[in-house]
Amino acid sequence: MTDASTTAPAPSGTGCLDCDAVGGWWVHLRRCVDCGHVGCCDSSPAQHATAHFRETGHPVIRSFEPREDWYWDYAANAAAAPVPVTPPLNRPEEQSVPGPAGRVPDDWRDHIHR
Repeated sequence: MTDASTTAPAPSGTGCLDCDAVGGWWVHLRRCVDCGHVGCCDSSPAQHATAHFRETGHPVIRSFEPREDWYWDYAANAAAAPVPVTPPLNRPEEQSVPGPAGRVPDDWRDHIHR
């Protein structure tokens, strides 16, 4: 696991890697500090960030949203201590939320998890 003595790898992209693979969409993005995988949040239909934790055991994520710098530890179910991460620190600001533009259904609010 990445800790304060190392720097987390660069993000896997500017959007959810798994949603992009199947033409899906997301609400917000999360970044794994162990491997850089960018996945969608638990409000998103597919919840790929949590699925990545379950599949890999990588417990700590960082928000990949602009102006957010919080970390979460899935294993502890609690906030996690920050670790240095390789830029970029967030998705592009011009990227739509939810996103990506063109793949979000008009009734997207009916598909999110609350």
